[in-house]
Amino acid sequence: MPRTFFVTTALPYANGSFHVGHIMEYIQADIWVRFMRSQGHTVHFVGADDAHGAPIMLKAESEGVTPEALVGRYAAERPQYLNGFHIRFDHWHSTHSPENVALSQDIYRRLRAADLIDSRVIEQFYDPVKNMFLPDRYIKGTCPRCKAADQYGDSCEVCGAVYAPTDLIDPYSTITGATPVLKSSEHFFFKLSDPRCVAFLQEWTAGRNAHGTPHLQPEVYAKTREWLGEDGKLADWDISRDEPYFGIPVPDAPGKYFYVWLDAPVGYLASFKAYCDRTGLDFDALLDPAGSTEQVHFIGKDIVYFHALFWPAMLHFSGRKTPDQLNVHGFITVSGAKMSKSRGTGISPLRYLETGMNPEWLRYYIAAKLNARVEDVDFNPDDFVARVNSDLVGKYVNIASRAANFIHKHFEGELAAADADFANEISEIAAGVAAAYEAREYGRAIREVMALADRINQVFDTAQPWVMARSAAADAVQRQALHRVCSQAIAGFKALSVMLAPVLPALTSRVARELFGLDRDFVWSDVAEPTARIATYQHLMQRVDSKQLDALFDAASAAAKAGAAAQAAVPAAAARDAAASVPGNAAGAPIGDAEPTGDVPQPGGEAVAPTITIDDFAKVDLRIARIVACEHVEGAKKLLRLTLDAGEGRTRNVFSGIRSAYEPEQLVGKLTVLVANLAPRKMKFGVSEGMVLAASDADEKNNPGIYVLEPWPGAQPGMRVR
Repeated sequence: MPRTFFVTTALPYANGSFHVGHIMEYIQADIWVRFMRSQGHTVHFVGADDAHGAPIMLKAESEGVTPEALVGRYAAERPQYLNGFHIRFDHWHSTHSPENVALSQDIYRRLRAADLIDSRVIEQFYDPVKNMFLPDRYIKGTCPRCKAADQYGDSCEVCGAVYAPTDLIDPYSTITGATPVLKSSEHFFFKLSDPRCVAFLQEWTAGRNAHGTPHLQPEVYAKTREWLGEDGKLADWDISRDEPYFGIPVPDAPGKYFYVWLDAPVGYLASFKAYCDRTGLDFDALLDPAGSTEQVHFIGKDIVYFHALFWPAMLHFSGRKTPDQLNVHGFITVSGAKMSKSRGTGISPLRYLETGMNPEWLRYYIAAKLNARVEDVDFNPDDFVARVNSDLVGKYVNIASRAANFIHKHFEGELAAADADFANEISEIAAGVAAAYEAREYGRAIREVMALADRINQVFDTAQPWVMARSAAADAVQRQALHRVCSQAIAGFKALSVMLAPVLPALTSRVARELFGLDRDFVWSDVAEPTARIATYQHLMQRVDSKQLDALFDAASAAAKAGAAAQAAVPAAAARDAAASVPGNAAGAPIGDAEPTGDVPQPGGEAVAPTITIDDFAKVDLRIARIVACEHVEGAKKLLRLTLDAGEGRTRNVFSGIRSAYEPEQLVGKLTVLVANLAPRKMKFGVSEGMVLAASDADEKNNPGIYVLEPWPGAQPGMRVR
């Protein structure tokens, strides 16, 4: 049955640009939203800027602008990030909005009417230099539980403890460095310790939505058990701040403002309210606690406490709908290390786009690593290149580029009738992939999709359609077999495209419209739907160029490299001085320039050839070629005759001395590297029109073996090796 969802991501704090952690979360949510929509469900996907709080106020003050101007500056950047990575929110709003003021104050009044708001005079840290009460995040000190230094005033990033700022050991103001003093002030508290709240949270955290999905992942639920404890005691939550403060005023309390963490999650509702007002939807009906709309939040693991305890309790006791599902993810690291600008390990999403890197490469890579657990995702540059080039280009796109050419050359774009058994197999696989997407097990979905791509390629290679094509014109049986094999590959490619559409929306939209002639994007029901014909294949995706990754990390690592160079200056100078005393060195010459002495390794049994220039290398035209036929040469003990397709519209005849290493059937259908501009050589067996590249040791007697070079999947006949 069709379902209706209200989906959000955590609101980015509007005092800085988006980082790759934001993009990862938005991609995760966007994939899920796109998949659920492809299933026919209605999804309302909204976001907003988290625009309040002391950090924004203080940063704006330091820059001499208003908080509104500061927030507006960062808001203006947002479209280039979201549009750049194909992240499609239905609406984006701000917590600094009339809707958020009205909703936050209404929730507060309802909680107060339920006797869950308490007023107390408390002692709070005050900066005597800045003359203001200090927000928790502007106080640092030693954690009272694990004794970790430099921890914030509300929670410890090392042990996860939550505490009051006054519990810190040796506190200091991060604004001025002054030791804060205690001053009295009236504050308002949400009575989370109330037995009603505790009982509700015990039930909600262990609960499930109407479809049987737990509200919380197992590890998040376990964390809430720690916080709730066996005795079920929770600390009350301080929800007010004193002026000066940039935020929403507390009703009937002049000079008091809501703590940003009260009105920030209400921003989810405010954004949805603005969206409903704009589109004519009934906000109250959609979020009726007794209604069927499912409320789903995607957040990072660092803000679980607020979303798993405060937020559902606030909503429930103000008479509003509570979340149906809280989807928590880990952080993103680079090569196993936490991102750091100083160490050159940060990834700028904007830099990624500016280098010309395909945003769907990153969407795919992140999806392939994401699962439903609270685990960090690691970006490894080498793995990124290998995975994208192998999976997307070598496996997925390769199917269409190979099969479509045969379909158009021999059958004018017409496809053979669909194979019922293959369609049933596709439907079964798609059901498993769909279940994985819905459960946010994206890595499992990708693995199943790529396993299918492997099988499609294997069947295609085993059938050897390039061999069938040579006799298809005269042999009806071969023609029919060629048509069936290539049509099945195209049907498989279409199914793969449907299953990858949530991850690769732009690419698969092109496939749907350009290759399959649809006037819309794919929906899930297209996965095994027969297709009668295809249009001419158009190039879909290029491989990752390592130079692009170099450019991505160069900017981030420039400062780190400069620092390392400065530190290395003294040791390097000492090494140069020491080189003068090394026997055989000219005075002052670097050690690396010393003439070799003693036994020197001879790679492959022979010395490296004399140095050439890049211009010399460019004179040799190396091309990818497919071995379409191979046979023994009568009267030649060492030669095989290869028929090569180098993308020239004809085949070449090449004799190669590799008979001792290969049987002809081992080579047919393989890709290899051809020296394409070698002068033809007339031999007694015929003319050889080039040379295929192979590796061997110079000492063939003691180290026998010949190894023909074989490019990675995805390379196509005619491509130049550079």
